Amino acid sequence: MSPAPIPALFVLEDGRIFRGEGFGAEGTAFGEAVFNTGMTGYQETLTDPSYRGQVVVMTAPHIGNTGMNDEDPESLRIWVNGFVVRNPSPIASNWRSRRSLDDELRAQGIVGVAGVDTRAITRHLRERGAMRVGLFTGAAALQPADVLVAQVLASPSMVGADYVGDVTTPEAYVVPAIGEHRLTVAALDLGIKRMTPHRMAERGIEVHVLPASTSAAELLERGRDGIFFSNGPGDPSTADHATDLARAVLASGRPFFGICFGNQILGRALGFGTYKLKYGHRGVNQPVQDRATGRVDITAHNHGFAVDAPLDRISDTPFGRVEVSHVCLNDNVVEGLRALDVPAFSVQYHPEAAAGPHDATGLFDAFVSSMTGVGC
Repeated sequence: MSPAPIPALFVLEDGRIFRGEGFGAEGTAFGEAVFNTGMTGYQETLTDPSYRGQVVVMTAPHIGNTGMNDEDPESLRIWVNGFVVRNPSPIASNWRSRRSLDDELRAQGIVGVAGVDTRAITRHLRERGAMRVGLFTGAAALQPADVLVAQVLASPSMVGADYVGDVTTPEAYVVPAIGEHRLTVAALDLGIKRMTPHRMAERGIEVHVLPASTSAAELLERGRDGIFFSNGPGDPSTADHATDLARAVLASGRPFFGICFGNQILGRALGFGTYKLKYGHRGVNQPVQDRATGRVDITAHNHGFAVDAPLDRISDTPFGRVEVSHVCLNDNVVEGLRALDVPAFSVQYHPEAAAGPHDATGLFDAFVSSMTGVGC
């Protein structure tokens, strides 16, 4: 006889409530409610530090069928504040699986809600925008609705959130080059994913992963051939130290490559503003066009903020001319920047893309070219 379901509520700050069943850890969790459109890669999503502060709703209805393994995590822990699915798989069937999704959520204290209409939640967020949410399971779900909504309204907003210090590495470490050591790069860890330095190591790059608090002098000393700024969580307007570091790199003339949060930091360093998107881009099926070639890549995204740069002209900045290099074909959001007078470029998406897609991995080759002056 199966145990009785645990009562659970998904409570949005605008008062909309969805009833479901608890899975994972029992208790209460708060965060920004966002939806992820990926049909695969839930383990990579859970362990992506960029999701710090967010409750992730998976739009694919069946999640957990391949369990959890020890090879695919993008970091050492789960970073999402909470996890919401329609139908969690009752079994884990994969030769690499070591634990079920439910067991892993329980072990790491992550509150989950299942059995809700994730399609309705997604439509609600798409129309009204990402907003704060509370997950209440077990005894916590028995409180009056007005009490629950008040708790959600008292929780922190993503606007003004500074989470980089929570997710960055406490100490520097080195990812050695695979095969011949060709180049040495310093990677500023703003919430870096494990696959990112691996993609560079595959190209003969020794990667020095450095804490976000690193000084400009050490960043430039370690990054003999180039500097990389990673993805990360929170509001880029709070990342003043990282922005100052980016300016130091631009002034040095050292090749620079940034992704996701790193794109937003480059934008700030160049003098552009950033703003919060209505509901953001999250998933592995986002079409992005390279404006120079017309090529369209299907790309992996996780961002709720974007760079406010003009699409219709080349901008003059303190570091020379800059153009918007990539745009999202869904909404014309800036998806990349290219400096024309210094060796710096960035994209808003994830070219390392585990579990995929892999259309944009050539950007790492472009980074190599910017450091060597020749193609790969």
